[in-house]
Amino acid sequence: MESPGPADRAHRLTPSLSDADHSRAIRSFVTRSGRITAAQERALQELWPLYGVELGAAALELDALFGRRARRVIEVGFGNGDHLLALAQSRPAEDFLGIEVHRPGVGRLLLQLQERGLRNVRVICRDAVEVLERYLDGPCLDEILILFPDPWPKKRHHKRRLIQSPFVTLLAERLRPGGALRLATDWEPYAAEMLLTLAAEPRLRNVAAATGFAPRPAERSPTRFERRGERLGHRVWDLEFRRV
Repeated sequence: MESPGPADRAHRLTPSLSDADHSRAIRSFVTRSGRITAAQERALQELWPLYGVELGAAALELDALFGRRARRVIEVGFGNGDHLLALAQSRPAEDFLGIEVHRPGVGRLLLQLQERGLRNVRVICRDAVEVLERYLDGPCLDEILILFPDPWPKKRHHKRRLIQSPFVTLLAERLRPGGALRLATDWEPYAAEMLLTLAAEPRLRNVAAATGFAPRPAERSPTRFERRGERLGHRVWDLEFRRV
């Protein structure tokens, strides 16, 4: 995830958190306006109807959203969108749903999608926990990507970390059998915590059981945060778990 912390069915949802409770929940990100260019702002206005997803009261019907039935991949916190864009371009037979709360990154991705003429991406600008809990229904995803989530390194901020047991349980519930959960971080204490938290979820199996951490996926485009970590001499830890 490149931004700190961390885009209708007929029946209504019965979420585990009420709206009031959710508004008080601890969030893993801090919403910042950031610097947005005129082109990005224009993209948010003009291209959002083509790529953006407006959320209502009911869960998303992904087949209707993409206009087909295909393998479904979601990236939580796509940052400036480079990695999501590269995947969508290299895997046109699959559908990609990106979640990001920071408008400049969303606008940048919309511009790139239009430039490349891609139609297999939809974008949600909302809290990922809320989206996965309230707007996706049952096992509906084949792959979930969470790259470089904010490590919140100070101990008093650890409660804000995204990868915690309740969220991992939710991720397992949204994966189809055999579906992949892939994560990466350049913060070693968070990597160790992720490994323990994921291993404790009975519906997930560590693909790299012998070593704990997985090799870096060859298809993963280096993200801005990954390149920054490399300049600082940080090692990157990858994890891959599968839904059993």
